[in-house]
Order: sequence, then structure tokens, then C-alpha cells
Amino acid sequence: MKEIEIFSPGTIANISCGFDVLGCCLDSVGDHMSLRKTKEKGIRISRITGVDLPLDPEKNVAGAAIKALLNALNQPVGFGFEVEMTKNIKPGSGIGSSAASAAGAVFGVNELLGRPFSAEELIPFAAEGERLACGSPIADNVGPALLGGFTLVQANTPLHVLKLPVIAGLYATIIHPQIEIKTADSRAILPTEVPLKDAIQQWANVGTLVHALHENDTELFALSLHDHIVEPHRSKLIPKFDSIKEAALKNGALGCGISGSGPSIYAFSKDLYTAEKVEVEFSNIYSETTIPFHTYVSGINEKGIKIIRTEE
Repeated sequence: MKEIEIFSPGTIANISCGFDVLGCCLDSVGDHMSLRKTKEKGIRISRITGVDLPLDPEKNVAGAAIKALLNALNQPVGFGFEVEMTKNIKPGSGIGSSAASAAGAVFGVNELLGRPFSAEELIPFAAEGERLACGSPIADNVGPALLGGFTLVQANTPLHVLKLPVIAGLYATIIHPQIEIKTADSRAILPTEVPLKDAIQQWANVGTLVHALHENDTELFALSLHDHIVEPHRSKLIPKFDSIKEAALKNGALGCGISGSGPSIYAFSKDLYTAEKVEVEFSNIYSETTIPFHTYVSGINEKGIKIIRTEE
């Protein structure tokens, strides 16, 4: 294979109760990437459209992720790689912009190399891109982007990510207010210690969510979507968060929370009709502000990154 074009999906991380460990993959939100072999060795990012990001592979998460993959190979590669990206996910949106770039980069290079690594083995390489983006090799976004569906980071050292089942018919509604919340800032606002009673409830919710996914149980899933530790602090950074959450639940959503580190807010619904109804309510609330915004309705992507085209 000489060239590959892919769709690299957006993701929702944390999923209320699962700070830094839970994530899920979106079906209709994501970036398009093209990767090709070049005679000149090394990594070259030739074009990025949609957002202003560095082309220097040393300063771009895609370059950092590819470099980690190449360093793990047992033998040198006799050619280079060129990357082009059309970014539909704005950096700092909270729906996995950097993860889409990093995961898509290692997926594409792995395909061009004849798949020396499994999807699970690609996760630590993509996480190195996240290290460049936010300072830590977190996998709650790159995991679902590469594996699809819902994922759980079981351990960080060594990195171990589990793929979980998906509840049939589940949809996500997302509103992305066009404000910037840096991951470093959203982490800085969090407490370093939490009350034991809150911790107990939080890990009970994580266990309930995992069980609900395995049982395809929407009622149990809804009971699990509560964040007693992170949301009370981060929600203060997002205008109209309380109104958005109240409207989502009032209109039939199973649960509502902050996507990643924000500012995007997500709601899960058991069907498309409810998800679209929630989207209208989200739009109505933010239309009363001066803040520009985007809304999305998406099913859950169970496969992860999708191949659009290849050239032999």
C-alpha cells in the first residue's frame, strides 16, 4: 500500500463518572486524514486545513505519535511518511481533536507498514501524541478512537485498555460552545483530595456503567451517569452548563455531562428522536447568548477509525 485515506473519529472522554478512564467513539464527528509513503525518509506534515496547527512534526501530535511507533519497530524503515489532515474537530473542544490526529496517524502508518501492530498495541503510540498535547500520555480518547465503542483504561503502567460493549440504539447529542478551555487549566481547578464518600459513589457508578453496557440496560446506564468529583468544579468554566443539563434530562436524555475537559457538553439518549429533541433544546439555550456554538448528533461508532480509500 502506497497511500491511505481515513476517517478518524471524535470521542467523548470521562463519561461523567470515569475521569481519565472511560471514553466512547463517535460515528459522525471526526477528521479526514491522508497518509502516504515517500522516498525521502522521515515524517512530513504537508497540509492541515480547518484549523491553525503546526506543520513541524516535532510540534504536532501526529508527528509525535508516528515517531513513537517507528521507534518501537525492530528494524529501520526504508521510506518516509507524508501526512495531510482536514480537521473538523476544533482543538480544545473536548471531543478528542488531538486524539483524532494521533490515533489516525498511527493507524495510517501501521496500515502502510503492513500492520505490524494490533489496534491495542497502537494505543501507547497515540498516547504519546496526547503527551505532547496536554503533558500526559492519557488514553481515554485515543483508546476509543482506535478500538471503537466504549473503552476503559484498566491501567496506565503498563497501559492496558479494555473494549466494552455498546448499548443498542444509543445516541449522543453534543454542544460545543466556541470558547477555549485549556486542558491544563481544567485540570488545575480540580481538588487534589476528595471525600471518601464521594470516591465510593464514583467508583460504584463506574462499576454500574460497565455492568449496564454488558447487560444492554439503559436504565442502569442512566443511573451511572453522575460525576461527584470533577463536574462540580469544571462546570463553573462552562456558561449555561446547569441549564443545558436540566434541559437534557427534562427532554428524555439518559444523562448529561462534560465531554473531556470541556467546553463541549454531551447527553446520551436511547434513540435518535430523543437525541434530536435534545439538540433543539441545546441550540435554543445557547441562541440566547452571544457565544457561537456547534451541535452534533451522533450514533456510537463501534469500529473506530474507518478506511475511506487506499492506493496500492
